[in-house]
This record gives sequence, structure tokens and C-alpha cells, in this order.
Amino acid sequence: MADSIPLYPVRKNSKRIPLYHSAKLSRYSEDDSSNLDEMPLMMSEEGFENEESDYQALPRTRLNRRPRGLGWFLMGGWRMLCGSCCDCLARTCWRKKELKARSVWLGCPEKCEEKHPRNAIKNQKYNFITFVPGVLYQQFKFFLNLYFLVVALSQFVPSMSIGYLYTYWAPLVFVLSVTMVREAVDEVRRFQRDKEMNGQLYEKLTVRGKVQVKSSDIQVGDMIIVEKNQRIPADMIFLRTSEKNGSCFIRTDQLDGETDWKLKIAVVCTQRLAAVGDLFSIRAFVHAQKPQLDIHSFEGNFTREDSDPQIHESLNIENTLWASTVVASGTVIGLVIYTGKETRSVLNTSSAKNKVGLLDLELNRLTKALFLAQVVLAFVMVALQGFVGQWFRNLCRFIVLFSSIIPISLRVNLDMGKTAYAWMIMKDENIPGTVVRTSTIPEELGRLVYLLTDKTGTLTQNEMIFKRLHLGTVSYGTDTMDEIQSHIIQSYAQVVPQPANGVAGGATPSRKPTAAAAAPKVRKSVVSRIHEAVKAIALCHNVTPVYEAGAGDGVETEAAEAEQDFNDHSRTYQASSPDEVALVRWTDSVGLTLVNRDLASLQLRTPSGQILTFHILQIFPFTSESKRMGIIVREEATGDITFYMKGADVAMATIVQYNDWLDEECGNMAREGLRTLVVAKKSLSEEQYQDFE
Repeated sequence: MADSIPLYPVRKNSKRIPLYHSAKLSRYSEDDSSNLDEMPLMMSEEGFENEESDYQALPRTRLNRRPRGLGWFLMGGWRMLCGSCCDCLARTCWRKKELKARSVWLGCPEKCEEKHPRNAIKNQKYNFITFVPGVLYQQFKFFLNLYFLVVALSQFVPSMSIGYLYTYWAPLVFVLSVTMVREAVDEVRRFQRDKEMNGQLYEKLTVRGKVQVKSSDIQVGDMIIVEKNQRIPADMIFLRTSEKNGSCFIRTDQLDGETDWKLKIAVVCTQRLAAVGDLFSIRAFVHAQKPQLDIHSFEGNFTREDSDPQIHESLNIENTLWASTVVASGTVIGLVIYTGKETRSVLNTSSAKNKVGLLDLELNRLTKALFLAQVVLAFVMVALQGFVGQWFRNLCRFIVLFSSIIPISLRVNLDMGKTAYAWMIMKDENIPGTVVRTSTIPEELGRLVYLLTDKTGTLTQNEMIFKRLHLGTVSYGTDTMDEIQSHIIQSYAQVVPQPANGVAGGATPSRKPTAAAAAPKVRKSVVSRIHEAVKAIALCHNVTPVYEAGAGDGVETEAAEAEQDFNDHSRTYQASSPDEVALVRWTDSVGLTLVNRDLASLQLRTPSGQILTFHILQIFPFTSESKRMGIIVREEATGDITFYMKGADVAMATIVQYNDWLDEECGNMAREGLRTLVVAKKSLSEEQYQDFE
């Protein structure tokens, strides 16, 4: 039997010979037996797989070839067609655009390869078509309103009509009318707020100069000028600023809820350009990552192609200006990279939903309970009649008769009360400027019993005041701050100039030789310790003094700073944390004043008027993981290098030199409701700093 089985060679992509034709059972006759030796005696595994798949696919192929006529359509084909059409429609309507990384050229929006969304803000929940159906659905999804609707509809049935129609429909129509008017007012207010935001004018840089443009008309690739206290309209890369240090502060309370100011740094290549118009004379672009939700991270790079060699500068979160933030200092120029729905603020904003208060939910549950009691009473009345005749119709009539147990006036009073309460909140003179954005839940404010918060700034409004200084053996409070001031005046009155190769602890100016100075191991005097502590607090921060020019003098801020005219009356402090501003203001009150700062140096003014300059070598910013920040400075007069660090007591306790009072005193201050901060210093030699680098 095995000898009679024909062996066929395996050829890929060849037409197969049907095996059911007896006339063509064998491709080779007996005369061609000599050629059998040249034929393969085994089929490959691929051949077996192909043969099996062919036989398995044969019935399905025949099935697919069946005609799709009227019978097939009536026997269930219409379901397949409807299902496929619905799936295709759903994929088309709900398909989300794939977000991709992009390269944005400076001042060339026309070079954008893809079409980006409009930079328009829309917070409305309804439109002209969906308003009435949407409001009715939101009302009748609650059992209370649905119950009144069913009772009112039952009066159209003659056998269940027990009164006049207006007694049932008039209150229901009134409730729905009040609700629709209230929702319409809220929608109009949202529309007006959106229109106001979208209609804000900004200056756009073009080759021909500055052009006024609306916020909604801003496109990816535009270079926008944002003034101080002006909202940033779109996500941008920080190119230039009017501040000579190349940085600015922004307020992000509308983005992340934090009232702390954030420090932003301009792109070095564009900040160093001589004039603003030079932005159009260079050939450069920004490569930005695809839009994402994280507002605390960004990856990108800036490339300038017309320089030799090309300039490549990496970009991070410090070079970005997110939409919905506010510029707090100076004037900035940014390159728009994300607009509209692709901005960080919109990506982190959920769609508008109808908010329901606890009072509505409780009323809905009580309505269900009263309805069950109403059904039980109706059933008892029917039972007393003996279930005679059409007892089910009588049951429904009794339910309608007992409908007064659930008064519709309760719903009327509730809606009217919410409207009046919202109006009173907006007109309250004790809280001016309050806006009721949702008039459906104003009564929830009256239900607040406990306010739980993990941020002390929420309760203190970030108004910090320096209360106490503890140096281990001595403590100073608000009533003894004058002693600290006198010690600072005394310490700087004793300062004498020394060469750069003086004492190792050069961050502290040396005093005249004393007995304590002759013996280094002797405990430092109180004056020296206070001086070092105040100096450390005055240097270890990221605070920047800003000088506002007078209204009539017309003197620019940069010119005033260049002339070293540091006027105390026009100086304000800007920082990312109100804690640091409070610390710098305290050092100013005791005699050591921060008068100037840029990215490379900072200057302090002593009580005698002397200006001390410190060069910033390294900055270690504060993070939530490390819970501390540090700075390495070099004093210009002596050349001494000092490392200052401050942070939370739990983070600093394992870093500073061991002592037996730190934990105890920090605990005592915390129990008094004070925020504690540990400040430390370490003098570095030139070799130690070079090893660190």
C-alpha cells in the first residue's frame, strides 16, 4: 500500500492539483519511473501545514461563497449589518487623535506638519441642541422628579383621574422651569467667562513687528509676549525675559492649587541675543515630547542650525510656561508648543458634570421610603375591600390619592432656596468677589463641620512670620529680636579685611584677635554663632529682590540696579515659597539685607552699608523627596567656599553633627504650632570643592 501512494514535490505558490479527479491521480506515468529518484521522498513541515490548512479552509471558502440574498438577510443577516455599521460609526465618532512629538520652528507656524487644535477654552456642558434633553435627563434620573412625572401622566387615564390636571402639572412644570432657568443662567455665565478668556488680547511677534492677537487665535509656532500679571494663554517654551538674570517667577495656583511661585529659566541661546528681533534672524527649532498629563516634567531640546557648530540645548520643566499660570515678574516671550485640548491644564481637567448635593440624595432616599409606605397603605385599603373587581386599578387609584404624602412643594422650595442662597453668597459684603459657579450645591457650605488639610498654607494663607531662633544653648523669640540685631551690628563693626588664605571658616568674616580666636577649640561666642546663623539664613534660599520703578521717575529697573541704588522702599522679594520670603525679611529686619541676586551671584548689605558679594557655585533645589535644599557660595572678599543647607528636621537630623538638643527643641516648637526648619553650614577647601565637581 505504501508503494502505491504518489509522492508529490512541494512547490510554494503553485497551483495544486485536485485529488478527486481520477484521470489525474498521478502526475507521472509508469514510463517515467526513472524520474522518481530525482523527486523528494519527504514533504517538509511547511508542506504538511499548508495541506492541513487547505483542507480546513475548504468548507469555509465554500461557505463564504454562498449568495447573500433576501433569505440570508431575513434569517439574521440584518443583525450583522447593523452591528458592523454601529461599530464603524462608534470608531469614527469616538476615535481619539494620536498624540505625537513635534518640532516647532521659531516664528514659523506654517512649518507645522500636523494640524493642531484651536486654542479656545470651552467649559460649557450643553449646546442649543442638547440643553433641553440634557436638563430633563438630569432631573428625571432622580426618583423624586420621576415619581411626580408618572403621577401627572396618570391623570390622562380616565380610570385613574381623580382631580384637575393643573393641580398635578402646574407644580411640576414650575419646578422644571426654575431648574432650566437656573441651568441656563449657569451656562450663560460659563459662556461669558469662556468668551472673556478667549477674547483676551496678546502681542505676537512677527517679522513686521508686534501684532495683537486673540487668545483663541494663537497657533503652535507663534511667539507670544506675556506681560506681568497676565495669564499665559498656551503651553510655551520660555525664550526671553526682560529680567537681566534670565529668569522669572510664575503663579501656578490655577493649575496645581499651589500658591508658591515657581522659578522659570529662559533658554540660554535666545536670552543672550542682543535684541528681540534677532529671534527671526536665527534658524532654530524646538523638539517637544508628545502632550501628556504630568505637569511636573518635560523633555525636549532646542537646536540652532545656523551656527557653526550647531547649538543643542536640553529643555526641562524649568524652561516651560504652562497655560493658565500667571507671570509674576517681568515680561516674557514664549514659543507656543501646545494649544487647546493638548495643553497640560486641559488634559488634567475632567469634563463638566452635573454636581448633586447631599441634600438632594437624602431627599431622594426619603422619597423612595415614603413611596413604599404609600404602596403599603394602598395595598391595605385594597385588602380591606376584599380584592373585589378590578382591584389592581383600585390599587393605582389609592396610590394617586396618597400622593400628597410626598409634597411637590418640597421640591419647589428646595430649588427656590438654592437660587436665593447662591444670590446671597455673591452679594455678601463680607466675602466680596465670590463667584457661585454651580448653583445646584450652594447649601453644601452649610454642612461643613471639619476641615482636614495636610498643607498649613491652606489655613495660614501662606503669610509666614519668623518667630523663634534656637542655637542650642540660647533661644530668641519675638521679644528678644533686638538683641540679635545688636549682635549683628557688633559683629560687622569688628570686621577687618583678610586675605583669601585666611581662616578655613571664611564664610564668616574674621574678627579682631581675641582669646577665643587664639584657641580654636574653645566654644564660639554667642555673637559669632548668631552672626553665622543669620548669615546662613540670608544666603541659603532662592529669593530674588525686585525693584519697582517709580511712577514719575521713569528710571528702568535694570539701570537702577546697575548703579547699585538699592532703595528699600521699592524693593520686594519673590520666591517659590513664602517660607523663604519670611526668612529673608527677617534677616533684613535684623540688619543683613539681600539687595541683589542673579543666576551667578547674590549681594548682601551689612548694617554699616557695606556690600558683600557671594558667587553662586552650585544650587541644590528643594524636592519633596529630599525635603531640603542647599547652596555652595564663594565669598568674593576672602575667596572662602561654604556649603549651606536647610530642610526639615527629619531630613537634617541624620546629616548634621550629632547633638542632644535638636530633636527636643524641634518637637517643642512643633507642639506650639510653629513650622520648624534646620539650617547648617560646612566650610569647604578648594580641593574638596574640586573633588566634588
